[in-house]
Amino acid sequence: MTARGTIAVVALALLVAALAAVPWLVSDYGLGFMVNLMQFLVLTIAWALFSGTTRYVSLATAALFGIGAYTVAMLIKVLPIYACFGIAFVVGTLVASLVGLVTLRVSGMFFVVFGFGLSELMREVLIWWEINQTKTLGRYVFVPFDTTLIYWHLLGLAVLVFLVGWLLRRSRLGIALLVIGDDETMARQAGINVPLAKVLIFIVSSVFMTMVGAIMAPRFGYLTPNFVFNPIISFQVVIMALLGGMQRLWGPVLGIVPLILLSEWLQVRAPFWYSVLLGLVFMVIVYFLPRGVTGLLEDAWQWLRRPVSLPRGITGPVIDVWSYLSQPMTLPRGVAGAIEDKWARLTRRLPSGGRS
Repeated sequence: MTARGTIAVVALALLVAALAAVPWLVSDYGLGFMVNLMQFLVLTIAWALFSGTTRYVSLATAALFGIGAYTVAMLIKVLPIYACFGIAFVVGTLVASLVGLVTLRVSGMFFVVFGFGLSELMREVLIWWEINQTKTLGRYVFVPFDTTLIYWHLLGLAVLVFLVGWLLRRSRLGIALLVIGDDETMARQAGINVPLAKVLIFIVSSVFMTMVGAIMAPRFGYLTPNFVFNPIISFQVVIMALLGGMQRLWGPVLGIVPLILLSEWLQVRAPFWYSVLLGLVFMVIVYFLPRGVTGLLEDAWQWLRRPVSLPRGITGPVIDVWSYLSQPMTLPRGVAGAIEDKWARLTRRLPSGGRS
């Protein structure tokens, strides 16, 4: 490992250690904010693993998040919490495999609509089940799994999703996905197994989303299908990823932080305006920031790195400025005359003013 790589690893280790110490350094409100931040961090990076490489816009985040959360809610009374997590992992993998095999042969708007429809389908099926079979509409999740444990588990999941993303970008699968994202037809002609590659990365991405829902279930305490399968979760993740930019693995972070801060502020000041503002942010991204904040920063960095053109050297501009400042001021009528001339020009512009 090079010296630069060693410094990067040490810096990342120190960052993770500092984040792990957050529960001892902040208030309960601050810890709740960090839990919310870590939740969307994992969801957004996991979404970017699939959509950022293949260019397939997935709105199935809410469905996978809800599957993880509701699996824990349904089993927590009969199984330990970590057994519930394990079953949620298996269920998420099976659902992602089935969805991937069925839908990833289509693209464009068909895939977007299917992802959104999947969330609505899961929500309606569970509502029917709860009302007609269990005669209720929600589940309580009361377990000794406090906010600190939730935060640490989400932090571990965040480290893992970053590691997977870093390894993916340096693997043959990652290169194949980038080719698929640029031109799927060319990828097929190059001998890439396009359906297999898309299904594999969709499963990896979906498992992370499912596990976030499972870990967050004890945080909510009481879950309903309308809450955990809320489509706004899918739209939030997409907008956060697009705002930050997907050119870099850490790009979505630049979109998560400002939107989470904005969400916290609006929940206090104007809770009903968040969805409206989310739509406005999406319009701004589409029209002014197509590459997100990451693209903006990269363009600025390239502009700053451009060589300065000084054919006469540094002394040339200095001499020109000095020559300009050294020119004598011509005031034949003195300072009073200059003031009168300025006043005359101003009064001529007035609608009813000026001299005759």
